[in-house]
Amino acid sequence: MAAKILIVEDEEKLARFIELELTHEGYDADKAGDGRTALDMALAEEYDLILLDIMLPGLNGLEVLRRLHNEKQTPVILLTARDSVMDKVSGLDAGAVDYITKPFAIEELLARIRVALKFRHVPESAGADGPQDTAASPGQTDGTLTWGALVLDDKRRTVSYEGNDISLTNREFLMLKLLLENCDIVLSRDTLLDRVCGYDYIGETNVVDVYIRHLRSKIDDVYGIKMIQTVRGAGYVIRRK
Repeated sequence: MAAKILIVEDEEKLARFIELELTHEGYDADKAGDGRTALDMALAEEYDLILLDIMLPGLNGLEVLRRLHNEKQTPVILLTARDSVMDKVSGLDAGAVDYITKPFAIEELLARIRVALKFRHVPESAGADGPQDTAASPGQTDGTLTWGALVLDDKRRTVSYEGNDISLTNREFLMLKLLLENCDIVLSRDTLLDRVCGYDYIGETNVVDVYIRHLRSKIDDVYGIKMIQTVRGAGYVIRRK
């Protein structure tokens, strides 16, 4: 059965071009030209994938994504004319599985679609059985990881320092968890990206630097510690206390 894809794009010529290419590849494609229509269609139908432009009339793409993922977990690839890393990180944090910057080659879009469809049933934390040495984990007991006064509770999905709750996005949580699980092991940007964003993720590794900066601003800077260390040319590591 052909995968069903919703194209959300207000540029009619581009939407039509993508529709024709997807149809040629054997996909079943629908179109929406504004955010509100797209949200209604996405909630009413069962799509295998949504291609979602960020700049839309009505509701913008990020708002559509947030509202959609309150109801469903349909995979979403963002189409964006913005090349800002922060815009891309915001989209990934909102639940997108990938993004592609306009203008793009149709071959690249089709490759990203194949990857997203292949892994649409794999949970976001999949791949956590990669480089991991639980024996080296600092203070790990029953799903809890500790580093000094910091406590990460995997079952409750919470992080605290000296009893103070720290609010993290899902990917920030996963990145911190992976670093704590691999205490004293330097993890490359590629490894962190694979484990946090999923295998075969197609995107720049500099989004990892943004997540690390967010973690430092929420933990290191607030509590005056230096938990996550940069190993120049290699990646990031949390050293055993």
